[in-house]
Amino acid sequence: MAHELYTRTNQKIFFTGLSLESWRKAEETASMNSQGLIQAEREACLFHLYGALLGLCHEIAGYYRSPGADAPVVEAFLTRSVLEAAPSPELAELLELSEQPSTWLGQLLAAYRQLFQPPRAPAKAKTDPRQLLIEAVTVEDETPPLTRAELEAWRQNLKGLALRYRESLTEW
Repeated sequence: MAHELYTRTNQKIFFTGLSLESWRKAEETASMNSQGLIQAEREACLFHLYGALLGLCHEIAGYYRSPGADAPVVEAFLTRSVLEAAPSPELAELLELSEQPSTWLGQLLAAYRQLFQPPRAPAKAKTDPRQLLIEAVTVEDETPPLTRAELEAWRQNLKGLALRYRESLTEW
């Protein structure tokens, strides 16, 4: 493998594709552990997508020779202070996307952070023990797990950004 910054980004995008393919196969198989395999591949996809995003940040920071170009987390690159210290249109776009929770990048970062949260039992409504016939019901929606199509779309978006950024980062 070449020791260029872009190789890590490419590798992580490729690994995401492999995880998505394994996920597809797990969905097609009706084995006893298919749900576990699907969850494992979902988490692997998030891990590799985050790694690809980190690789892309390293590419951008490396091109501009920004201080802190070897930061170990994406969040170190996507701050206003970093952008003010070393402005770049690519990091500005990534920062803008990451600050909006409705964008694919905002959702990717939130889903990645969620991987490190401990499981939580659903909250139970307090009830009066004297009223046994009344059952408390919550209307809270459980967040559905991410789908393979969503993660594939995020992969394609990230791949598209990487290709577009590389065109503008090329030295002639």
